[in-house]
Amino acid sequence: MVHEWALAEAIVNTVIELASKEEAKGIKSVCIVLGELQTIDEETLKYAINQLRKNTIMNDTEILFEKEKAEFKCLNCGHIWTFDEVKEVINEDIKEAIHFIPEAAHAFIKCPKCGSSDYEIVKGRGVWIKSINILKEVKN
Repeated sequence: MVHEWALAEAIVNTVIELASKEEAKGIKSVCIVLGELQTIDEETLKYAINQLRKNTIMNDTEILFEKEKAEFKCLNCGHIWTFDEVKEVINEDIKEAIHFIPEAAHAFIKCPKCGSSDYEIVKGRGVWIKSINILKEVKN
């Protein structure tokens, strides 16, 4: 839960700073991407953002979340797979380890096609702001 509050603070501060640089009069919407490997509690993050944005330029901003599924590519055989294909071998402790250090996945997950642990994480890492829709003029 502390993790989500820290992310919310970073998101709100970043959006406000960028809006200020653009001399925005308001912010219509913000789209935030949540990578599957981060296992972020969306409701906690949303609540934290809502609390932190009160009495700011973000007060009436629509907050949108987009989830990005994890995707891996084997560097041995070229097979591309999703986290769903290997979830049955992952317990809660392993998910927690991957949450904090996504590269830890290599210790627990193998390519479902050839068994190699030599792969790259192509998608599903991190949390980022995908878009900010600012208003340049105040509506009357």
